[in-house]
Amino acid sequence: MSEQRELLFVSSMFLYPVDTGARIRTTQILKGLKGGRFRITLISPATRAEIDEYGHHMDELSDRYVSWPRKERGLLFNLARMRHLFSSLPIPVITDRSAQGMHVVETQIATGPDVIVVDFPHTMVLMPDRLSVPTVLFTHNVEAEIFERHRKVAGNPLHRFVWSNQYQKMRCFESDVLKRAGRVVAVSERDKTAFNARYGVSGVDVIPTGVDLEFFDYQPPSDAPNVVFTGSMDWMANVDGIEFLLDEVWPHVIRQLPDATMTVVGRDPPAQLVARAQQSGYAWRFTGWVTDTRPWVRQSAAFVIPLRVGGGTRLKVYEAMAMGCPVVSTPIGVEGLPVEHDRHCLLAESAEALADGLVRVLSDRSYREGIAGAARSHVEENFSYQNAAKVFEAICLAAIPPA
Repeated sequence: MSEQRELLFVSSMFLYPVDTGARIRTTQILKGLKGGRFRITLISPATRAEIDEYGHHMDELSDRYVSWPRKERGLLFNLARMRHLFSSLPIPVITDRSAQGMHVVETQIATGPDVIVVDFPHTMVLMPDRLSVPTVLFTHNVEAEIFERHRKVAGNPLHRFVWSNQYQKMRCFESDVLKRAGRVVAVSERDKTAFNARYGVSGVDVIPTGVDLEFFDYQPPSDAPNVVFTGSMDWMANVDGIEFLLDEVWPHVIRQLPDATMTVVGRDPPAQLVARAQQSGYAWRFTGWVTDTRPWVRQSAAFVIPLRVGGGTRLKVYEAMAMGCPVVSTPIGVEGLPVEHDRHCLLAESAEALADGLVRVLSDRSYREGIAGAARSHVEENFSYQNAAKVFEAICLAAIPPA
């Protein structure tokens, strides 16, 4: 192997536990890069508790790990950060800004890396104004698009004002940082096209979505009339989707299948939403955070993605397909993924159509198993996280000017 180059990987979030799509994608890329053409220095914020519990995992992701202290985020964190509403920067961006983080980044840049990877546009708030080292910006979504979709579905005028305010700021910020980076990596061709159409950014590189096919091994779908959703329930796009499922979709489901049950797997479900589901009398349960989502998926005959808001690509789609759990989704739920309706999954936009899709999968075993088998084959033939990491490595090498 040729001599390793130095790669500095900057993240504004601690990468464990691996309980969000962003953490899954980032950790998979880092694991795939480790031991290859780069010697990796990973830097991120971390609490003392995170280091104590998950610090040993940093050796799986990097050759060297450097952190700066992050304060624990209490129950009032989301309310407290609203004080930044009238900042010139979007709230999620200014929340990630840290004087200590900026100092650590500056110190590590001074060691002379060959290339820097910035994980998420938000993280650019930690970078110096002048980027003297080749910089690759790793995007996971079209950030402003998510804010725009929240604005469109907001029913409350105050909420609509807040989302409109934040959308305009995110659009300006995203446009600026995409143009500052030497290279931009997107997670789908759709996002690449959107960056060009929205901001005039061309030459964006695209990496494939990857799945750990051994970890998410295949089993035939369950016969139990249970539907499952997995996703962090402290993310507003997921909350909106589950509210849509509860209020507008589920009544149509139980009208046709009274024994149908629903399991929502994900950390920090809002207490008000849990209470509403209980008061409805439906057979719904919220697990909260779990160490492993696979047992819950395997107990289900359908995997629902009722999203009306969101961006990027849904790793959970390929994970469910790999495990043999048929996916029933809105078009936004599989946006950017090369999947075919009625072959790899079922797609439906309206509440009634989504309910009909769930009922069909739950009640027709032959159809359910056909979708499950075709989906697993599709993932096996086209996607693995090792392949995604190889593409990412090539992009980082190409970012370095010839000696």
